[in-house]
Amino acid sequence: MFSFQQILAQIESEIHRLQLDYPPKSLYDPIEYILSLGGKRIRPALALMAYNMYQEDLTPAMQPALGIEVFHNFTLLHDDLMDEADKRRHKPTVHKLWNPNVAILSGDAMLIVAYRLMGETQAPYLKEVLDLFTQTALEICGGQQYDMEFESRMDVTEEEYLEMIRLKTAVLLACSLKTGALLGGASPEDADHLYAFGINIGLAFQLQDDLLDVYGDTETFGKNIGGDILCNKKTFLLINALKRASESQRETLMEWIGKTDYDPLEKIAIFTFIYNELKLEQLVKAKMQDYYQAALAHLEALQVAPERLEELKSVCNQLLYRQS
Repeated sequence: MFSFQQILAQIESEIHRLQLDYPPKSLYDPIEYILSLGGKRIRPALALMAYNMYQEDLTPAMQPALGIEVFHNFTLLHDDLMDEADKRRHKPTVHKLWNPNVAILSGDAMLIVAYRLMGETQAPYLKEVLDLFTQTALEICGGQQYDMEFESRMDVTEEEYLEMIRLKTAVLLACSLKTGALLGGASPEDADHLYAFGINIGLAFQLQDDLLDVYGDTETFGKNIGGDILCNKKTFLLINALKRASESQRETLMEWIGKTDYDPLEKIAIFTFIYNELKLEQLVKAKMQDYYQAALAHLEALQVAPERLEELKSVCNQLLYRQS
């Protein structure tokens, strides 16, 4: 089996070899830019790791894995535009470096490039893989729609939030793993267990992201700390803060949520202080641990030799205790 680092090296090599030189070149410059920013490459890596549990030669799974990575970066490009984000992986976002129209059009082209790469799937698996990918893409759009709708609601429940992040984040991790399993010839049961594993890891992954937005370091996180607080994003932390707050704490939160003219650092400090009073960091970490244990149960149900699971377990530990 390949190690995680060996798989990442192969992915980076293949990304550099992608042919994006059709005219007009200006359409593809932003695509090359966002792909060049790096990132964890965790989604294509998960696809190849799942495939590698059943097959040794990664070549048949590489193009679909790259398709998943291109699609993921497409979603980031458009998310940054919708969120009016200035930074992505320490660098200016596409709509800041170029303009919003460029971000929209090049993002659309990225989606088409992703489908072209997914179309390189070997014939016996093509329909099932494309159906899974298409369903996942639609679910991610649904998750983004929920996320936008939550911006204008103050009654978002914990259950609604978890469903939103399942759609927006977890399903693509699950799709990556199941795609690799399908291409590797796994049994339907194993493919479903890997999908469920991905859902649970994805939920824990996003909760860690919520924590990092408040408690991370901007130098390692790659984004400005407190961004979710400043735009009143209904995260697991804010939802539980509003649910668990005392009357005075809730009044303070609502007052700052309603402000349009304020010192950003002061708002972040006040929210963080209340989150600390309510011990929300510990609450989030306990929820993450629940998802992690559920994920491991699905991993252990696979009809695969235990030693072939160790690398995937190690990677998931890195994901859940990351600082960026």
